[in-house]
Amino acid sequence: MNDAFRLSPESASNLAGPFEHLFITLCVITLIITLGIAATIVYYSVRYRRRHPGDIGVATGDHRWMEYTWTVIPLVVFLIIFVWSTVQYVNMSRPPANAMIIQVVGKQWMWKLQHPSGRKEIDELHVPLGIPVKLQMTSQDVIHSFYIPAFRIKQDVVPGRYSEEWFTATKLGEYHLFCAEYCGTSHALMGGRVVVMTPGDYQKWAASGPLDERPEAAGARLFAQYGCISCHGQQAPSLYGIFGHEQVMDDGRRVVADEAYLRESILSPRAKIVAGFPPLMPSYQGQLSEEQIFDLIAYIKSIDTPLPPFPPPPRPLSPEVRP
Repeated sequence: MNDAFRLSPESASNLAGPFEHLFITLCVITLIITLGIAATIVYYSVRYRRRHPGDIGVATGDHRWMEYTWTVIPLVVFLIIFVWSTVQYVNMSRPPANAMIIQVVGKQWMWKLQHPSGRKEIDELHVPLGIPVKLQMTSQDVIHSFYIPAFRIKQDVVPGRYSEEWFTATKLGEYHLFCAEYCGTSHALMGGRVVVMTPGDYQKWAASGPLDERPEAAGARLFAQYGCISCHGQQAPSLYGIFGHEQVMDDGRRVVADEAYLRESILSPRAKIVAGFPPLMPSYQGQLSEEQIFDLIAYIKSIDTPLPPFPPPPRPLSPEVRP
């Protein structure tokens, strides 16, 4: 972690380079326009100053070409910057499909993270070099903002919803991690570090130390513990292959079953009712932590085989065959 004074942080991710180019271009254009306007003001102030008290200004002719120039050129520059920044924004908001998912929960005043191996850490983020990483984030209390200056990423973390950002680390080393949103009295202390390791070292690190259950395994345990398996597939919609696919609601709406939909269905199950099923599911608001909800969603996303079938209840015997 280099603490020497720098005009800009070190660039250590795939997103940093394009961001720097766009930022520097904006600064150069702004500087050129500012200096040009200032020079024009000075020149006109000197060239057309009133030399005698009786001087009266005289029209010098039609200069529409000047009006067209200062209208068209800024418009073209604006459109170029708009398209460039839009492409950059889209690239930053679309993580690769094979990105490694790390769960992040913001809490006054710490960052709690869990890796796919089950290893957890607080205020530290270990990531492999050259491998895309997607951070799936939420807050347990107030709005936070996950900020890694060297990676040029910053994303608000909001209670009650999921947000995400992604990056691919391009340099080994240690980098600052901050909360960039004022979140209370100890906001200034809510920081940490990001450690970029070789893929081999990361695998060793992820498999060492105290390991919790993998998110999918913890979610499967919670799924059984809360009796979810007794309803889904019969009285409630099947969860097999549900993630990423559209679900038809009882009011005709079509909703994609993403992380936000699954979270809402766990905490506010009557907000969206799947067509053909009664609203029987209770709310688990206050019963599950954000980490447990992450685990349940990870399990639902991992279901690639149908849930175990449930035999129909036995039919009552007719009088003729009763013993």
